[in-house]
Amino acid sequence: MLKHGQELEEEQEELAEHQPLEQEDLNFERWKRRPLPKRTLHQKIDDVKTYLWNAETNEFMGRSGKSWSLILLFYAALYLFLAAMFGGCMFCLMWSISPYHPTLNDRVMPPGMTMAPHLEGQDIAFNASDRKSWKKYARSMDEYLRPYNDGTQEKRNIRCTQDRYFMQDDLEESAERKACQFKRSWLGDCSGMQDPHYGYSQGRPCVLLRMNRILGYLPGQGKPVNVTCGVKKGPPEAVGELQFFPKSIFDLKYYPYYGKQRHVNYSSPVVAVRFAGVQYDTHIQVQCKLNGEGIINNSPTDRYQGSVTFSLEVGA
Repeated sequence: MLKHGQELEEEQEELAEHQPLEQEDLNFERWKRRPLPKRTLHQKIDDVKTYLWNAETNEFMGRSGKSWSLILLFYAALYLFLAAMFGGCMFCLMWSISPYHPTLNDRVMPPGMTMAPHLEGQDIAFNASDRKSWKKYARSMDEYLRPYNDGTQEKRNIRCTQDRYFMQDDLEESAERKACQFKRSWLGDCSGMQDPHYGYSQGRPCVLLRMNRILGYLPGQGKPVNVTCGVKKGPPEAVGELQFFPKSIFDLKYYPYYGKQRHVNYSSPVVAVRFAGVQYDTHIQVQCKLNGEGIINNSPTDRYQGSVTFSLEVGA
């Protein structure tokens, strides 16, 4: 009988599990979370004060003094380690390089060439009778040649007479190197001393050419590098007579260049070109090239390598 009664109870429980839910059980509203009551401003301020300093637990911003000490100690050790690692890297870098010459210079390209005046790109256009049209070019030439003033060169540099490289490799690495003079007066009619307008007022403009500096470079492989200029686009006869000052070569005595740290007063040599017979009202494109051993002046990717190109148009 006892066993039979237990079986009946189990059957009733199974039936209860499969009975449909009552309507009250399907009312999900009773299970929704009730909204918290709105807190007043005074209560919010009290919560902030408790967060900043809890007098019951002696915690500041949710942490005890021991917890804050461990955090500060961890970050202090971390940043000290990072600073030491950065300092070590910088020390190794500065120890491995020299302030006087590059560590690696096996990819130094042949020199390029720059010109003056260089104002609006590389276009020179003016009217000889219009002072405003060429005054800016004369001012640019003055600024360019100021370091070459005779007094400045005589004070800072020495007069060199040799026709070979001025080698100073036997000096200590940090010793200052001497530099040869290049006087402004050597540029003759393009020096701005006899003609302060550099020929622009007469329609016979001057252009200054300078080879880019490359540390330790010996141009020409023992022979001077010379400069030639000609018409690249336009009638060839339009360029007329060309005059070069002091001559159309870069003398070997100005090389090699030892860098700013050691060649403090170095003055790059300049070749001045005067267009003494350029045709008026003719737009031409002039190209001046460096010519010598090891010089590249026809690079298809770098138009400034070994040459410089500019447009010239002179009006009456």
